[in-house]
Amino acid sequence: MPVARPEPQEPRVIAHVDMDCFYVQVEQRRNPALRGQPTAVVQYNDWKGGGLIAVSYEARKFGVKRSMRGDEAKMVCPSIHLVQVPVARDKADLNVYRSAGSEVVAILATKGKCERASIDEVYLDLTDAAKEMLLESPPELSELIFEEATKSNILGIPSDVNNREDSVRAWLYRDDADYQDKLLSCGAIIVAQLRIKVLEETQFTCSAGIAHNKMLAKLVSGMHKPAQQTVVPSAAIQDFLVSLPVKKMKQLGGKLGSSLQDDLGVKTVGDLLNFTEEKLQEFYGVNTGTWLWKIARGISGEEVEDRLLPKSHGCGKTFPGPKALKNNASVKTWLDRLCEELSERIQSDLNQNKRIAQTLTLHARACKGTSSILRYIKGPNSTVSPANLDPPVPEDPSLGKKLHITPNHQEHCEPSSSEKEEHENNSNLSKQHQAKKEKRVSKKLTEVKGTCSILKFLSQSSPVNNEKRKFDALICSHPGPESSSEQNKAEEHDKSAWSVDEDKFNAGRSHSSSSSTWMFNVEEIDPAVVKELPPEIQREIHGWIRPPKNSSSKKRGSTISSYFRPERKSG
Repeated sequence: MPVARPEPQEPRVIAHVDMDCFYVQVEQRRNPALRGQPTAVVQYNDWKGGGLIAVSYEARKFGVKRSMRGDEAKMVCPSIHLVQVPVARDKADLNVYRSAGSEVVAILATKGKCERASIDEVYLDLTDAAKEMLLESPPELSELIFEEATKSNILGIPSDVNNREDSVRAWLYRDDADYQDKLLSCGAIIVAQLRIKVLEETQFTCSAGIAHNKMLAKLVSGMHKPAQQTVVPSAAIQDFLVSLPVKKMKQLGGKLGSSLQDDLGVKTVGDLLNFTEEKLQEFYGVNTGTWLWKIARGISGEEVEDRLLPKSHGCGKTFPGPKALKNNASVKTWLDRLCEELSERIQSDLNQNKRIAQTLTLHARACKGTSSILRYIKGPNSTVSPANLDPPVPEDPSLGKKLHITPNHQEHCEPSSSEKEEHENNSNLSKQHQAKKEKRVSKKLTEVKGTCSILKFLSQSSPVNNEKRKFDALICSHPGPESSSEQNKAEEHDKSAWSVDEDKFNAGRSHSSSSSTWMFNVEEIDPAVVKELPPEIQREIHGWIRPPKNSSSKKRGSTISSYFRPERKSG
């Protein structure tokens, strides 16, 4: 949840610079014949002509939108030029766009603290540069003002007014302006100069927003495109925000914004003004409530981080529909390709910036109804079954800062032999029994969607003699039909042990002729160890433990927390 940051005591000048349809501009520089032509860049995906990731303004006039695919764009605009992103290792190669973005950043960073937010957008803190200009050559004393600055869009000055440039020039020249607006005037001139310099040196146009904080600068940078800039004077903040849809605000496009709409009836930022800070804190907590109260008034203390280089490097690949990975060999092939790309980028970063990556992070995701890629990747913190897996992929910290692998399986993967046996056994179950199992699944007694259950670990376990081994965590045994006598002895040895029918917690598992049960001693559960387990495993363990209908223990409490007390029975 967002947290309110302290507001700086001194006024600031913050700019958000956003490149205009950047991918198209890069391709137009590579091929000047595309300039002035309706053009779109398509991703590496040949289905229906590929998805559009950037659309030129010439193509937008024909109704081409970024949500379209190439074939649809050609129907709307037959003369459109579709350029595919470069390809390397059977996936999109964005290095040419990253390099072009770095050219722009190098120019913008000459005037102040610079934070690279993405490939094509940058935050600038121009406070010091604006103060220096105001001290040495304030706009109201200058005989000539930078021409591009007079084309700025100043909130509060109607855009359709006659001689708008004269009105903007008058606003910039004001000698009766307060200190904050004078700083903004200097900031507008500096940004205009930077934008012209970017155009001259890189052939790229960009748009910008200039305000007293990052939030406002970001909101207005895209209001007037392409190749324009917008300034937010302090007096115009409230009128600008009052009618702005709440979903347009940063961090309000998701669940929090939906909650404001559904629970409080807040549709615009102006609607937030109807709630006191205390009321918002009551609904969303102290930190988030205060943050909401402040942004409704255009207040934000978020600072520009002095960061020209990305904090991480990531590469990934999505496998939709028929392209879903179906076996371990294909998973390994793509892991190798992604690691090769990441290794090259990390090595290039090391050569250019003299820094070494410290952490490697792997992300993998499978859609509902698929065999997860996580079945292939193992490690000390793995939560998958060790059965029927290839050797694990070693995690090499030298590979890079972050490895983002996001395969999106939308087809069933090839089942393992054990899964096939389970499927054959399950096919013999009656429809009534299947319905009961589906009901149990809905109660989250089986594997959670998208995760691997701890039951997969336990299903590989064998009975353990408690006297030979002592565990600080959960003690489990999984006796088969031939060990039912050992099970009875265990029950007689410890009457406080709870029995959990395996079939109740593992829908889809095969039935054996005799009942198979899990045995664990509640008294020997160490809560400290349980807390160290992954959250999804903790939830699953808490879901298992419940008192049986005919419990012989009378002193045990009725809540789950009572099962995890650190004390043990004496004697």
